[in-house]
Amino acid sequence: QVQLVESGGGSVQAGGSLSLSCAASGRSFSSSAMGWFRQAPGKEREFVAAINWNSGWTDYADSVKGRCTISRDSAKNTVYLQMNSLKPEDTAVYYCAARKWPLGATEATDYDYWGQGTQVTVSS
Repeated sequence: QVQLVESGGGSVQAGGSLSLSCAASGRSFSSSAMGWFRQAPGKEREFVAAINWNSGWTDYADSVKGRCTISRDSAKNTVYLQMNSLKPEDTAVYYCAARKWPLGATEATDYDYWGQGTQVTVSS
């Protein structure tokens, strides 16, 4: 059974930083792409970043480019999202996702497995 467990969310002031983690288990992810998405109240789930587990290829939404870094630790089967210079509009529930294919994708419907989400709140 595939499990994705996020951690690291919390409350910070604008300009601060947070590091999210996603511990993956239940299958091999060596040929998978992993992604981070977020969903604010009343809004659709949106793409944040993606990484190919094997090659390390990454992709970012324009809204977070230059402020966020996605990375993975194969030994720990964990994907990270380092978020810097946070803004109030970054406030959302952040979800980790995995897809069976190695190519990263920006649509939520392209991902097969999801975590339960972790809340990030940025105050002004």
